[in-house]
Amino acid sequence: MQKCAFFDRDGVINQDNGYVYKIEDFIFCDGLFPLLKTLKAQDYLLLVITNQSGIARGYYSESDLNALHQYMQDCIYTQCGFTFDRIYHCPHLPSQNCDCRKPKTGMIESACKDFNIDLTQSFFVGDKITDMQCAQNAHINGRFLLGDAQVSDNSLKNVQKITTLHQLHSIIKNITL
Repeated sequence: MQKCAFFDRDGVINQDNGYVYKIEDFIFCDGLFPLLKTLKAQDYLLLVITNQSGIARGYYSESDLNALHQYMQDCIYTQCGFTFDRIYHCPHLPSQNCDCRKPKTGMIESACKDFNIDLTQSFFVGDKITDMQCAQNAHINGRFLLGDAQVSDNSLKNVQKITTLHQLHSIIKNITL
């Protein structure tokens, strides 16, 4: 079985400026590339798990999203020599009550069907409480909450607050889940 690093997109991989779908609005978060290189060197599978309700809202199309993700992957390849192993996205509105929208676990379940993932040796990095809820609901042991979001939900366990990807990189260099 393979250990996996699950990443939310907006606010973790790129700056979250609200419904980012244009290449000119896509700005990588500081510290991402060294973190990805370390994770790849440690044999982590690298997956993106992202809610993209802008599609259902009509702000952008699936093809707009695919073009942006191709750009993201091309930039990562240029910087690192590899890409994310797969990108999973939920195009639905919260009100559609689908199984794929975080905090539900549909995207992680799909990833587990596609790859032989050991969730007990994996972690999720996100910037919203719903990311941490998704990780907990999927029984992913490592949970890193990036940025200013506060963990006020007493049912959330083992969430580690981090302020930057550089901080996470320092932790990952020595992590044993």
